[in-house]
Parts: sequence; structure tokens; C-alpha cells
Amino acid sequence: MFSVSFEFFPPRTPESEEQLWRAITRLAPLAPRFVSVTYGAGGSTRERTHRTVRRILSETDLVPAAHLTCVSATREEIDAVADAYWENGVRHVVALRGDPPSGATRYEPAPGGYAWASELVAGLRARHDFEVSVATFPEGHPDSLSLDRELDNLKRKVDAGASRAITQFFFDNWTYLRFVDRARKAGITVPIVPGIMPVTNFGQMTKFAAMAGASIPRSFPLLFEGLENDPETRKLVAATVAADQCQKLADAGVTEFHFYTLNRADLTYALCHILGLRPCGAQPKRLESGT
Repeated sequence: MFSVSFEFFPPRTPESEEQLWRAITRLAPLAPRFVSVTYGAGGSTRERTHRTVRRILSETDLVPAAHLTCVSATREEIDAVADAYWENGVRHVVALRGDPPSGATRYEPAPGGYAWASELVAGLRARHDFEVSVATFPEGHPDSLSLDRELDNLKRKVDAGASRAITQFFFDNWTYLRFVDRARKAGITVPIVPGIMPVTNFGQMTKFAAMAGASIPRSFPLLFEGLENDPETRKLVAATVAADQCQKLADAGVTEFHFYTLNRADLTYALCHILGLRPCGAQPKRLESGT
């Protein structure tokens, strides 16, 4: 049996909030293991993240996993955010180093802050009995000098108390499978969950991939060529590509998937259906417009 989790980002406008909650309403009956909510660099979405997490807690039966980063904040400020999460009933945190804030070209640890995700994991685990998930990059983080460094970094996070790693999105399954094999040989035993991003917008995905250090298959430009103004065909192509990726991962023994939804439900729901998941339980108790 497969298990899934979904990532959402906090909405900026009333219209995007309605879109988010339409996606949550559609995906909630699939009973995900958890749903994560992103957190902008330097806490730039802090209040919107908190509001979204609180609403998930109060209006659904879903388990929220709140993101938290090290960027542009002291330990005291981050600890206060963690305490607020705990007091509001959040028991799962996705602990990340975080991207450089807007205008910065490289990451610099904040003075008096947690320098790295491994330090943040240790701080969270010492403060409360959080379940902590972390990120990993099967093709290497853009700042990593090698996959060995990436694996060393992941092991530090696991040794600090992380119980799960979620990968950056990728399109080459062998890259992921080789990475998992190397991680096991390095003594990393926690689940390493593949992060799947359906290609809803090829141009946007290309930008995401460049920032994340993810490679794009040579076949993709041709597959999505000429579909900029043809959303229905683009959606069908994206579903076919992602379904093939998920099915091959399942054939290789993968049983857990994390979907980057971009606050849209259609492709993610279709992929879950193809994997054999059907609606059950976890129905929202009440989902209304607004906050």
C-alpha cells in the first residue's frame, strides 16, 4: 500500500487562498500521511504560514507539517516560532537551512542564529518532541561540492534527530535510486521519500530546476514544445510523464511519495489515483472561504 504527503504554500491573496482550499478539499479524502506548508526566506511568509497551518488544524483532520528555516533569524526568534507551533498543536516540522533572502547571492548564517539545518533539527528536538523531516538533494545541493558532501550533510541531520528525508524534485529515477543506495551504505536508515513535481508550467519548472540543481531530461523541451497556450494538452502530457515516473518508482519498490502540488490538485490527484489510492476518511470537517 502506498502512502503520500502533499506540499502547499501559503496564499498571498483571497483568490489564491480560495485556490489553495479547493486543492486541500480535493486532496484531503486521499488521507495523506501529512501536508506540509512552506515558509519564506527570513520568515517572509511567517504569518501566512501560521494562518494556513492553524486553519488546517482547526478545519480538517489532516496532519500539518510546518516548514521552518534558519535564514535571517536568531535562535531566540526561531525558538519562539517553534514554541508557537507546538502551542497550536503542530507536532511535525520540516526543518530546512533555507534559501538566501531576496537580493542575496549566497547563503550566510544569521548572526546568533542556527547556521545549518542539522543545528535547527537538534534545537527543535531539544525543545519539543517534534517529528522532524528534512530535505535532501539526490543530484547534490547547488552549494554541495559532491554527493559525498550531500550524504554527509544528510547524515548530520539524521544524527541530530531527523526521522525522514524528502528529496528535491527530480526526473531521472536512477539518480534517486542510486542516491538511496549510497545513503544506505553510508548508514542512513531513515525513509528517503521521493519528491515529485508534475510539470504544470515548463518554463517555470525550468527556473525551479536551475535554482535547485535538478537536471531536466533532454526529451522534455520537445514534449512541452508549443503548449504554452494549450493548458489542456500540457496537462495531459504532464500527467503522462509524471505517471510514468511514479509507476517506475513503484516498480522499484518505492511505497511513499511526496507531491509538490503548487496549490493545485488535479495532477496530484490523478497521480495518486494511478498509484491505486482512493478517497477514504480524512474528510474536511468544514471548509469555508476566508480565514
